[in-house]
Amino acid sequence: MDNGEVNMFPAYRVQHNNALGPFKGGIIYHPGVSLENMRNLASLNTWKFSLLSVQFGGAKGGVVVDPRALSERETEKLTRKYVQALQDVIGPHTDIPAPDINTDEHHMAWIFDQYSRLRGFSPSAVTGKPAWLHGIVGRDKAGGRGAAIATREFLARSLRRKVAGTSFLIQGFGKLGSWTAQILQQEMGAKIVGVSCSETAVYNEEGLDIPALRAHVAAGGLLKDFPGGTGVRNDDSFLDLPADVFIPCAVDGTIHAGNVGRCVNFKAVVEAANGALTPEADAALRKAGVPVLPDLIANGGAVIVSFFEWVQNNQNMQWEEDDVKREMDRYLCDAFEALLREQSQHAGCSLRTAGYLVALRRLQRAESVRGHS
Repeated sequence: MDNGEVNMFPAYRVQHNNALGPFKGGIIYHPGVSLENMRNLASLNTWKFSLLSVQFGGAKGGVVVDPRALSERETEKLTRKYVQALQDVIGPHTDIPAPDINTDEHHMAWIFDQYSRLRGFSPSAVTGKPAWLHGIVGRDKAGGRGAAIATREFLARSLRRKVAGTSFLIQGFGKLGSWTAQILQQEMGAKIVGVSCSETAVYNEEGLDIPALRAHVAAGGLLKDFPGGTGVRNDDSFLDLPADVFIPCAVDGTIHAGNVGRCVNFKAVVEAANGALTPEADAALRKAGVPVLPDLIANGGAVIVSFFEWVQNNQNMQWEEDDVKREMDRYLCDAFEALLREQSQHAGCSLRTAGYLVALRRLQRAESVRGHS
């Protein structure tokens, strides 16, 4: 540490299944990181990659730490120590880390550098790097763009309505939530009426100016102080605000048995954050007849573009942003088509169940063809 003390931080890397390709998964820096949580998220990645036709296997890693308590120097040292400890089980064709909660392109640059120091120049050993340092253009907004595209297909194909004119309530205004809101509004004509974060929330029934709100937050302002809306509480009462569609973009488990009753008046829920709905909440929404677009596809944008970055690094060439956007749209549309096709074959089947059926069938086929018992 900066004061000369030595601290120990528990850290994990879980590798779930690599029948479809090398392991892949983000790295989380958070006090709530646990082995069980990493196992759950690694397995979710396996099913997600399979459904999205991304040739990776599920993994996930994390460090039990509050990153706000660390200086930049301490964060860099922690990240390099993590790579040093895992160098034998990660690599360009073994297990490729990526950004996740409280990690970003700076952490990925440190990982790229540290792994290259240990094992030789290896830009494809990690994704989510800065675009100018072997990264890919559009990676910062990929999660939000993916959620917006999946929402567009969900509304059009399952609910027979357009994004334009539909009102949205978004929980979480970090990278995922802010880009989801901006792309839905600026490119698809959505009306974003409410946004919340861990500290505060804002609402405007006529619609918020999302680019202006993002600039307000980037300048250090709180959501509740945004002049283009009314500050509201960021607790469960936020879910009572009028809107057509609710999109949780925060951490896992934010919608649970204790607050899901407040979500039954929405026309649909898009699970943009991994595991945002607990199984109990998911069951309650299904019983209430509220359609849910699961995280298997709604949270797929970042992993698709991570795959593109890995391919780009292995090709030793730079993709154009239009190519990235077009190919991500195609991958998500193909995945949604597979969901609908599977759902049509099973009466009363939810999109979540259909997604697992598609993913498991593809994984089983890969296991069988590769001769795995």
